[in-house]
Amino acid sequence: MLDFGRDLCGDVRFSTEREWLVTNGIGGYASGTVAGVLTRRYHGLLVAALEPPVRRMLLLTKLDETVRYDGYSYPLFANRWAGGEVEPLGFHHLERFRLDGTIPVWTYALADALLEKRAWMQPGSNTTYIRYELRRGSSPLHLQLKAIVNDRDHHGNTHADGDGPSFQVTALDHGLRISRAGGETLLYLLCDGARAWLEGAWYRDYYLAVEDYRGLDPLDDNCFAGRFEAALAPGQTLTLVASTEDQAPLNGEVALAGRRAYESSLLGRARPRLGTVPPAIEHLVLAADQFVVQRSLPAGKEGEKAQEGRTIVAGYPWFSDWGRDTMISLPGLALTTGRSDVAARILRTFARYADRGMLPNRFPDEGRPPEYNTVDATLWYFEAIRAYHAATEDDDLIAELFPVLEGIVAWHRRGTRYGIHLDPADGLLYAGEAGVQLTWMDAKVGDWVVTPRIGKPVEVNALWYNALQVMVGLAQRLGRPAEDYELLARRAGEGFGRFWNEERGYLYDVLDGPKGHDPALRPNQVFAVSLAHSPLAQQWQRAVVDACARQLLTSHGLRSLAADHPAFVGHYGGERQTRDAAYHQGTVWGWLIGPFVQAHLRVYRDPATARSFLDPLLQHLAAHGLGSISEIFDGDTPFAPRGCIAQAWSVAEVLRAWQAARNLDEGEPGVAHGVEHGRR
Repeated sequence: MLDFGRDLCGDVRFSTEREWLVTNGIGGYASGTVAGVLTRRYHGLLVAALEPPVRRMLLLTKLDETVRYDGYSYPLFANRWAGGEVEPLGFHHLERFRLDGTIPVWTYALADALLEKRAWMQPGSNTTYIRYELRRGSSPLHLQLKAIVNDRDHHGNTHADGDGPSFQVTALDHGLRISRAGGETLLYLLCDGARAWLEGAWYRDYYLAVEDYRGLDPLDDNCFAGRFEAALAPGQTLTLVASTEDQAPLNGEVALAGRRAYESSLLGRARPRLGTVPPAIEHLVLAADQFVVQRSLPAGKEGEKAQEGRTIVAGYPWFSDWGRDTMISLPGLALTTGRSDVAARILRTFARYADRGMLPNRFPDEGRPPEYNTVDATLWYFEAIRAYHAATEDDDLIAELFPVLEGIVAWHRRGTRYGIHLDPADGLLYAGEAGVQLTWMDAKVGDWVVTPRIGKPVEVNALWYNALQVMVGLAQRLGRPAEDYELLARRAGEGFGRFWNEERGYLYDVLDGPKGHDPALRPNQVFAVSLAHSPLAQQWQRAVVDACARQLLTSHGLRSLAADHPAFVGHYGGERQTRDAAYHQGTVWGWLIGPFVQAHLRVYRDPATARSFLDPLLQHLAAHGLGSISEIFDGDTPFAPRGCIAQAWSVAEVLRAWQAARNLDEGEPGVAHGVEHGRR
């Protein structure tokens, strides 16, 4: 679907701002720019997840390729150095760049020769394949590959003149072994059909332009560990394998066929759910798989071994798995794509981590214990389970998880961490305490919580009402007592009326905060319309949708704060404090287009208009992280993409909203998550 010619590939700005991504299903990834210039600390051909899906380490940074053909030498690589110069300009030989599924493909024109390069990862393994094929030529060419390696956390930088890593490079039958100075093997570089030479020189001061923009250390050093050389005749291929495993398969043709078959199977599973779709939606099905990863379950009973679960990486390149993002993303990434088995494993995985009626907010990348600083992630769990059951009618899983849900409601009624408790006066949930960020608007710098939202946040209580109604339905389905949940839901629905701001014609963002009610127009109120069970009367639903459409809607999602608010910030960039100050103060979030479209469908029942809101994000697939959807965008025009190049809930919500519009078109039930549940 994505295919660029020489006019774009040869433009340094275009080709260094477009980034590709491939993943391995265990948290590892490879990523870079079309031009091959490193612009992020996260760019590399092998970023391995050593404790899936975390402890991600940059091992193979890049390959610097040089071709000798017909008496001439052609560098195919490019580097930007500390002075700002880009040298050499290998992308000037780049005639075409495209995606074959998720596999990036570079085509270099060298006189009458045409050399094709592609890179992909093996599912379930910290293994990257880089394959070269001489598609055309009047004689053989000589290919030299310089392996540039590192040994650092993917969040860091290396400075070799200080405490940078030391490497030992050892020759093997089919390549090289890269080890730490103490002897621990880091990486195998294997290539059947090429000669390998040992090197050991440091290349210093790669300039990482995006890290500079983010106010972070922009310089990085990498080690030239070894080189490979081979002759390629027309029609021949050569594959280099970078892996943490010494027994990684070397046959590039078999590995490529396996990758293609895997992606074909993903599309095959999605088609019964999505039907005939445009290429962009089909491509998002493949992008959806990039976020689904393995996570070991904690041991259960004494002596029971940890088992393999599933979770969702919130975004590439820097996020790990977050409870909130996982539950919001699950319907779009797993159910819309026909992977209900994956959804079930995710739901079971998080049930094992439930503690004091809460699900984890985040699993730290360093492998530390999970963090529970969230009020909404646990409530999104109810909606994910509801969506799963609506798609599968799997009563067995519901019966298995129902005790967990009962425990969650019980803990919220009596109170749990961070002041989260049910207020008996109005049936609403209160949450928050000084110095803690609990909602999805969770930016924090040191002790400064940018948007604390202490009190009764609107989306939290929309989720609470929805969760209670879900409990009513599930209890009735399982033949369990439902009266208590009905009473709680009725009380929450009545109390929710307090959110209506008659003066402004939309909902308060937070009730009963330290400074009273917060009237700021934020997108959080849209969930009171988009969720399966709405606590709002129909006229209030329409008012909410119209307010968000007029003041928050952009081409790429909803602003996190109305532009006329004194605290609005329209540009996201700079050092961390500046970025976090803008993160939820006007920055556009792509994932919010999903609930907005869902709410619009509920109120207006117009699928054609609803789909038109998604079109700009489908066009965006060619603009930042190629084939995926970014995390955030500037709040001011032209809404430039920022943050992660590929965000789970952005992809998920576009897929889910697209299916909802299709369902309404075809008269299928469940289009607007049970539109009949809105309060009259």
